[in-house]
Amino acid sequence: MRIAVIGLGYIGLPTAIMFASAGHEVVGLEIREDIVKKLNSGRAHIAEPEVEERLRRAVEEGKLRATTNPEDIKGADAFIICVQTPLKDGKVDLSYLENAVRTVAGVIERGALVIIESTVPPGTTLRMARLIEELTGLKVGQDFHMAHAPERVMPGRIFHELVYNSRIIGGVTPESAKRAEILYHSFVRGEILLTDATTAEMVKLMENTFRDVNIALANEFALLAHQYGVNVIEAIRLANTHPRVSIHWPGIGVGGHCLPKDPYLLLSGAREDFGLIRKAREINEDMPLFAKDLLFDAFKEAGVPREDAIVVVLGLAYKGDSDDTRNSPALAFIEAIEGDVADVRTYDPFVGGTHESVEKAVKGADAIVIATDHSIFRSLNWEQLGRLMRTRILVDGRHVVKDPPKGFVFRGIGRGDV
Repeated sequence: MRIAVIGLGYIGLPTAIMFASAGHEVVGLEIREDIVKKLNSGRAHIAEPEVEERLRRAVEEGKLRATTNPEDIKGADAFIICVQTPLKDGKVDLSYLENAVRTVAGVIERGALVIIESTVPPGTTLRMARLIEELTGLKVGQDFHMAHAPERVMPGRIFHELVYNSRIIGGVTPESAKRAEILYHSFVRGEILLTDATTAEMVKLMENTFRDVNIALANEFALLAHQYGVNVIEAIRLANTHPRVSIHWPGIGVGGHCLPKDPYLLLSGAREDFGLIRKAREINEDMPLFAKDLLFDAFKEAGVPREDAIVVVLGLAYKGDSDDTRNSPALAFIEAIEGDVADVRTYDPFVGGTHESVEKAVKGADAIVIATDHSIFRSLNWEQLGRLMRTRILVDGRHVVKDPPKGFVFRGIGRGDV
């Protein structure tokens, strides 16, 4: 089949690569010319294991190419939309999706299949199908088919999970779902479960809202641990030995493309807001501010005036061993303290930062805040780093440090035992 993938980001590019590796002819539509040139030379613009090797092979075999010209996707058998659906002022912005759908409407031919992978509020796929009908005069279920097939992958494991995770596909019509199932079976080895489009949309949002609410519960446990003088990590480990308990890990906040956004998408069209989901979001959004409170409390103990303090933030990505900074709580934390301290330095081995090494970043600094659980941070020599610092303060927002290093004023989220 000839497949057009619209949007070549963290999901669109791996998806395009997988369809190409399955033998399909894939054309990726992307608005940025620099990204298109890079991809067509076999170089990826995202960090993900295996992406460079797989991309290069697909390009060399002539199975995948990128373009900025919508005319290049005209007549495709299937259109897969993987554009962003961000929040703006607390409301979902579907303008990127609508623009993509309008682009498809301008080039679609009878018999084509349109699939939305982008995460959307319930009812969106039906509305986009009606938009194509209005723009083209074609009838969904007769002249073209349309479905929602939300991604369910985790950065760092995308290619494995694209193949082996189960997949939910919701069709605007049953025939649309069946056609999408056949297409995805060209590389998916996991179970494919069929439903209607609106149910599939809600399933995706429910999955991430479930995780967000449970992380909020863990974060509230962490806040309580400070009141009771308990190490919440130890408490969670013990609680999780119960056969029916599986508590998430608390931390400086929740980031990424999905979890901070999807609960709001789930609530966006609701006639009644019951409160639990929104309260969980508020708890998770406030965690960077709690980390700020821990830092300022450490300043007091160390006798460091906050307005004179130099703070080093280790990690900018929202997730360990990733370069993805979307909705990163590290960035929210930096924004929260910038006006209160003398200087904020940053180091991230995947993203970059103000300094090219941990040692250069911490030289002459007063405090280190661990905001991302990169593996490399677990093996840092705190004694050596401490000798480079002006004041030894360490705030662990990700439970990277098991035991407080000697000579440091230490604070950690959920570490009420120190």
